[in-house]
Amino acid sequence: MTKGAGIASAAALAMMVGAGMAAAADLRLSHQWSTADVRHKVAAMIAEDPAVQASGVEITIYPSQSLFKAREQYRPLSRGQLDMAVLPLSYAGGQRPAYNLTLMPGLVKNHDHAARLSASPFMTEIERIMAEDDVMVLVHGYLAGGFAGVDACITAPEDVQGKQMRAAGRAFEQMLAAAGASIASMASSEIYSAMQSQVLDAANTSSSSFVSYRIYEQVRCFTPAGDYALWFMYQPLLVNKSTFEGLTEDQQAALRAAAAKAEAYYLEEAKRQDGDAVEVFANAGVEIATMTEEDFTAWRAIAQESSYKAFVESAPDGQQLLDLALAVE
Repeated sequence: MTKGAGIASAAALAMMVGAGMAAAADLRLSHQWSTADVRHKVAAMIAEDPAVQASGVEITIYPSQSLFKAREQYRPLSRGQLDMAVLPLSYAGGQRPAYNLTLMPGLVKNHDHAARLSASPFMTEIERIMAEDDVMVLVHGYLAGGFAGVDACITAPEDVQGKQMRAAGRAFEQMLAAAGASIASMASSEIYSAMQSQVLDAANTSSSSFVSYRIYEQVRCFTPAGDYALWFMYQPLLVNKSTFEGLTEDQQAALRAAAAKAEAYYLEEAKRQDGDAVEVFANAGVEIATMTEEDFTAWRAIAQESSYKAFVESAPDGQQLLDLALAVE
């Protein structure tokens, strides 16, 4: 090989290596849950997708708050200090009051309604606000919850009058208080002991928390998410917008395709978790109650005068956002 040919080959190799290096992307993804949780599995579906890996995208997942604390993920994500995160969007409600609408009683009736909400003008507006923070959604997802009562079932507003209750989220506390309940604020991990010591008469939390914290050992009645439920929490997989737009077209396409599969899985798993909770409680001898459409409507009426009113007063364009959400059938 001539000296000139050798130099040319070396230059070509350098260009190829440089192109490969430019195409490679190492991304960090943070979340607060264990590796057994559905939200970790959603993240793993994308990280382990063959097309995503073949495109040169390598995603390292940091579960169990090992990189950032649960409520401290949105700001580093928006600043590009974190590439991806799975988190309840309402955690960032202090920074963006509009996000509080993604954990609001009575806005979501069931999982299929949640999926329609994610594809609605309401979510388009929420995503517009995210974009101002350099954040975008890769996977939409809601998880549901219900009520559990130590001595009685909770389905209609009159069922909570005079009861000491724990609610999941400020908006739910406002609604329950308006219905006549006394509120005891605590983490879901504290519900069991509070019921055991007769501090709590009833609680509202997610289906997975009801099971993982063995609340079925302390209650007589469980009202799960079914055709109608009050508690739905939006918990998407987010990505820094500039980071995503800095990827190649092939990498973006691979991530979007993997995200579509993960989103479908997320929806089905969310439904399954509710069913699993019913089975666990029923097997423990707990009565299973059902929330009717009439119950749901009565709760929403109370929410409109409490939680919704407080939201509209606290959020810029709050009424417009609320109307967009309520318009989704």
